[in-house]
Amino acid sequence: MIVCIAEKPSVGREIAAVLGAQKAHKGYMEGNGYQVTWTFGHLCTLKEPHDYVPDWKRWSIAFLPMVPPRFGIKLIGGDSIREQFGTIERLVRDADMVINCGDAGQEGELIQRWVLQKAGCTCPVKRLWISSLTEESIREGFAHLHESEKYQSLYEAGLARAIGDWLLGMNATRLYTLRFGGNRQVLSIGRVQTPTLALIVKRQEEIEHFQPEVYWEVKTTYRDTVFNSTKGRFSTIEEAQRQVEAVADSPLVITSITTKKGKELPPRLFDLTSLQVECNKRFGMTADATLRTIQSLYEKKITTYPRVDTTYLSEDIFEKVPGILRGLTDYATFTQPLQSGKLKKSKKVFDNSKITDHHAIIPTGQSARGLAGDEQRVFDLVARRFIAVFYPDCIFSQTTVTAEAAEVGFKTSGKQILEPGWRIIFLDTRSDDEDDNKEENKDEEKTLPAFVEGESGPHQPEVREKTTQPPKYYTEATLLRAMETAGKLVHDEELRDALKENGIGRPSTRAAIIETLFKRNYIYKEKKNLKATPTGVSLIATINYELLKSAELTGQWEHKLRRIERGDYSAADFIQELKDLLAHLIPDVLNSRTSVVLAEPETSTPKGKETAKPRSPKKKRATSQETATTAPDLTCPLCAQGTLIRGREAFGCSAYREGCTFRLPYSQHPATLSDEELAALLSTQR
Repeated sequence: MIVCIAEKPSVGREIAAVLGAQKAHKGYMEGNGYQVTWTFGHLCTLKEPHDYVPDWKRWSIAFLPMVPPRFGIKLIGGDSIREQFGTIERLVRDADMVINCGDAGQEGELIQRWVLQKAGCTCPVKRLWISSLTEESIREGFAHLHESEKYQSLYEAGLARAIGDWLLGMNATRLYTLRFGGNRQVLSIGRVQTPTLALIVKRQEEIEHFQPEVYWEVKTTYRDTVFNSTKGRFSTIEEAQRQVEAVADSPLVITSITTKKGKELPPRLFDLTSLQVECNKRFGMTADATLRTIQSLYEKKITTYPRVDTTYLSEDIFEKVPGILRGLTDYATFTQPLQSGKLKKSKKVFDNSKITDHHAIIPTGQSARGLAGDEQRVFDLVARRFIAVFYPDCIFSQTTVTAEAAEVGFKTSGKQILEPGWRIIFLDTRSDDEDDNKEENKDEEKTLPAFVEGESGPHQPEVREKTTQPPKYYTEATLLRAMETAGKLVHDEELRDALKENGIGRPSTRAAIIETLFKRNYIYKEKKNLKATPTGVSLIATINYELLKSAELTGQWEHKLRRIERGDYSAADFIQELKDLLAHLIPDVLNSRTSVVLAEPETSTPKGKETAKPRSPKKKRATSQETATTAPDLTCPLCAQGTLIRGREAFGCSAYREGCTFRLPYSQHPATLSDEELAALLSTQR
């Protein structure tokens, strides 16, 4: 009997229907020589600290770093999970062959490998690798099954990622919580989470500390067209006014007219990040909501596999394009012109060298009738992008006009669409973001009147006062882009592709990271803007270990994980790097003089909705979180392990969780004592 294991019940039933396994049992389908079963996503996880060493259940600095000699896995709790795993275990035990039908990606590979490992699988294992759930794709996938060993490096990368996150997350979270969190709040530290929070905090601080500067520009209006002085900004209004006075009585003379034709390529196909960015811009959808929506469309066989980081298609997809276009019946107005002519095959779309395990997100050509709400909106974006890449380029003309008055130069420019090309597909769609950009660039986008070189006439010069603007807060769209490019501000598509290797997180995990920051009260949303709470700000301020919060350095880790996938870097070396990091991190944090001021707890809000602005912190009072110094003279005189901290009612020992009872009440020793006074006092207590 051949046992197939899918990642979800719905996917398992789709595969079973294609294979002819129609007899239903509890937890699996059977027939035609196959038994098709499924997981519920993750059934297994890495063991918790106390599963290795019982004492590790107690949070103590004395136990750090926690590094198991060998990592192990265990079942996630829950009766339904245990029951389903029992079914899988029984089927695998009696199988002649197992076919791994998990999602075709790193996480899917890890999920299945752990289940097979836990079930004690000893029979041969094959791998089904498909990019859509259509019947054609499933049949083609089963006709070309792969050896499991082909994906060994993919599994090793997933395992290294999981172990790395465990090592850093478990140890750093306990370290910072015990050192700075007191007994009020867990201070969560993560390999991707913390640098993402640092991006938000850094941008917020840039905005809060931004000092606006006033400057002046000289403009003049001629034939209802605004010309800008080529001298640019003026630092004083007097200087600008002198230029206005110099040109006011002289006619404006058109000195040159230059018109250049240009072309604008169709937008790239979607990878997951660009789809999340677009949905956030157009519809205000969160990254998590977009991921859930496109995953649902994939499971309905309407779109291809979504958790991808490429905007290209493999060259063998080209022959399937006509069939996909025919299936997009709701877009016949746009697809009909493509049916009669020869489709263009651009290297900007079809390039095998840019494909790893999957291609860009595209429609499958299956019927998309009956969609509504977010599913309809997201599918519409995917379908229009797919059609657009086969349309002609947009042709425009860029006209630059220079002029002069009293030997002072002026300039204006305008753009005119000559042949819309692919743009006609998007004429009835517009996002708020596009409207904002159009307003900002209206001078460059305007259509100019027909000027003639040498013409002249009166004009109306004026001084306009302007102010420099701070950078904008991150939105989910711009944060996703920043995560993708390790914090670098990049607009060029080619450069963005080059930086993806060093991005922080993966397309499939970035949405969950942002959601985690919300849940842990590190960030909140104000309209579309993401802002850090006082807790988030102070946590980043406390972390003086740059590697924990640097997007660029964390991106280097991601690059190494990708190298593990390709088989040219060792998972063992990656894990050893994190162990070495912990060896330096722990003493550095224990010797730190920084502190965290925790924010007041906030009321929870529904996922994906805007959160309320944090309440203003209450009047500050001394707490155990606010002072945590490790000067040698402030070592606890009782246990000699902890350090002195300022509690709400007394000075105490940071090792109080480990049972130290040292206490100096404020009623006897004022909370206002300086460190030097405390050191002198402690010397009398030893």
